[in-house]
Amino acid sequence: MLKSFAFAISGLVAAIKGERNFRIHLVAAMLVTVLGFVFKLSLLEWAILSLTVFLVLVAELVNTAVEKAVDLAAGGRYHPLAKTAKDVAAGGVLLAAVNAVIVGIIIFGSKIWG
Repeated sequence: MLKSFAFAISGLVAAIKGERNFRIHLVAAMLVTVLGFVFKLSLLEWAILSLTVFLVLVAELVNTAVEKAVDLAAGGRYHPLAKTAKDVAAGGVLLAAVNAVIVGIIIFGSKIWG
């Protein structure tokens, strides 16, 4: 079981070191967390925000895993199915990020304009 955790942490470290978009999402997550304290979010708002933030981070990790696996399988050659797989995974990240923006507007907008 400890090996499983070590592998998972290794994967997170690899994503942090090697994936610019993951680092961008981490910075956004930290900013949103600070804003959550500034605006004194309720427990429900924290729960929704937490789920939203982690959804984006998980989507980015899955996208990275798909990209790496497809690159390995394609062996450096272009294949339309490889492109589709990578584009679909990136689309998942886009949807999660758009959802995060919507949730942010709803939660923080209600604090600013409500």
